[in-house]
Amino acid sequence: MRQLFILYIILTIFSCKRNEEHILTTVVLENSKLALSLTTDSLDVPWDLQYDKTNNYIIFSEIKGSIKKIDLSDNSVQLIKTIPNVFQQRTTGLLGMALYQPQAGEQYLFVSYTTKIGAKIYSNLYRYTYKDGSIENPKLLLQIPGNTGHNGSRIIIGNDGKIYWATGDAAIDANAQDVMRLNGKILRINIDGSIPKDNPIPDSYVYAWGFRNMQGLTLGANGLIYTSEHGDAVEDEVNLIRPLHNYGWPLKEGKNPPKKETDSTKAVSFTEPLQSWTPVIAPAGIAYYGNTKISEWKNSLILTTLKSQSLRVLKLSEDGQKVIDEYILFKNMLGRLRSVLVLPNGDVYFCSSNRDWNPQKGFPKKDDDKIFKLSLTDKTTGTILQPIKTATNSPIAKLSGRALYDSYCASCHKTDGKGIKGTFPALENSAAVNGDVKTLAQIISNGLKDQTIGGIKYDAQMPAFSFLKDEEATAIINHIRTNFKNQAPTITVNQYKQTKN
Repeated sequence: MRQLFILYIILTIFSCKRNEEHILTTVVLENSKLALSLTTDSLDVPWDLQYDKTNNYIIFSEIKGSIKKIDLSDNSVQLIKTIPNVFQQRTTGLLGMALYQPQAGEQYLFVSYTTKIGAKIYSNLYRYTYKDGSIENPKLLLQIPGNTGHNGSRIIIGNDGKIYWATGDAAIDANAQDVMRLNGKILRINIDGSIPKDNPIPDSYVYAWGFRNMQGLTLGANGLIYTSEHGDAVEDEVNLIRPLHNYGWPLKEGKNPPKKETDSTKAVSFTEPLQSWTPVIAPAGIAYYGNTKISEWKNSLILTTLKSQSLRVLKLSEDGQKVIDEYILFKNMLGRLRSVLVLPNGDVYFCSSNRDWNPQKGFPKKDDDKIFKLSLTDKTTGTILQPIKTATNSPIAKLSGRALYDSYCASCHKTDGKGIKGTFPALENSAAVNGDVKTLAQIISNGLKDQTIGGIKYDAQMPAFSFLKDEEATAIINHIRTNFKNQAPTITVNQYKQTKN
């Protein structure tokens, strides 16, 4: 009896500790205070968060193939299923999900993940029967070409009961403008995988096109659909999706004019984003906040970012068709942030992505990755933070070579110039950096792909930075030629102009 009593005491203490929230900091808004707390840690790159309203669970995917659940009554984590045959390399793997829980009838979990058969890579949309935190009976609804990058793969269920699947261009630019191909699109699909009869293009899944690599998808007020998208070297975007609209890639980026003014591009009508960013911020998951609990955020988009390592609040106009203000939280504090979820009670959950393919300086930490919670509080605990209001589309002007490098280059080649082996080549002691100026100038101006350096193949393409002013490109060149253990002479703006083409 005494041993049973001791065991009971231990279990009680453990249970209490599980229910206690670890408050990290307090966010002070105009009229509200929010507690940032840690829900769970030591995860392996969580990619998507879904809410089970019946059981009060958070269902989340991990990129290598696990689907898990958090019981929000005690924050305990349990494995639901490990998906077989997931191909995980760099940005491929188990990605987006959507939980479908109608008032009556069968419940489903829709899952997007990458597979590889021989040399071919595919993006797959699967449907699982869902019940009380378990899944079974997988059914393949749709399979399209994939790649080692640009697979997109977020999913939502619209107010119309249809599946909306955001696909990437699979690193083939031409896919995005070809309405006969399913890459670089928003696809609209029946629950059983068939083509809806009322789709805008008869006998086609295609709903909208002209996308590079969408990383966020959410349903707003009145059924409005919003996406977040990675640009190339410029113009990351948030878009409001409309049927039969063309969002430009690769002919047009962000709010810039078309890259080449031809008769064919003049005849095309492109839809501009609600918001865009240059330098890019690598926007990831996006969620609509329509609750009144955090009054300052009502009718806003909550956006996670990878490169700028922040949570952003994009305040919308009353009709939801413009971004009127932008606020930044947690910049460079929590690392890369991947996905965000708003619960019906107004709480916000979001996750870090610090164990993925592109860790930033100081990460991952030993207890990464994590899921965080933001909730209303009347207490002030820990460090006090306030959102930073940002000017929209503010250009970089008269910045030093170091600042320009940090804005455009450091997320790939890293602040120490060491890159990532097999993905981004090092600039430290680099023959390309120290060698012929003409070659380096052309690489920066025109981009580079299919690189093999020192016998190592690098699979990430370098975009063209031809949009930079000559003075800016020259400043970056001089910075990397005189840092990272490089000792090459600097160049003038005129030298760059003469050698970049």
